[in-house]
Amino acid sequence: MEVTNTKGRRKTAIARVYLIEAEGESKITVNKRDYKDYFPTPLLQYNIMQPLNVTNNVGKYSITALIDGGGITGQAEALRLAMARALIEKDPSYRPALKVIGLLRRDPRMVERKKYGQKKARKRFQFSKR
Repeated sequence: MEVTNTKGRRKTAIARVYLIEAEGESKITVNKRDYKDYFPTPLLQYNIMQPLNVTNNVGKYSITALIDGGGITGQAEALRLAMARALIEKDPSYRPALKVIGLLRRDPRMVERKKYGQKKARKRFQFSKR
């Protein structure tokens, strides 16, 4: 029983995934809770299951994830990336199928920092001519 450990990131969310071959019933646990309790909306649940559905591995692996930072959508996408990376580590033949859909691409977009002398990152204070 070999444990595969990978990381996925999105915005400020970081997901660490531990993938183990299931002995009997497979479970997806996120921060010691079931993934359906942690991610209540069906869209987020679909996003999380996407790597397993594409590679026909639903029910074959037990997944434990520790997620920190970010919002709920960023956490779900970080988890999806980490799961896809873990599946490739188990079996490299899954790579083309996951790559075509774009599940191996890390989304680099982050919040732009606030600059001094301005209200926000790009918004300026109101200018008064007179």
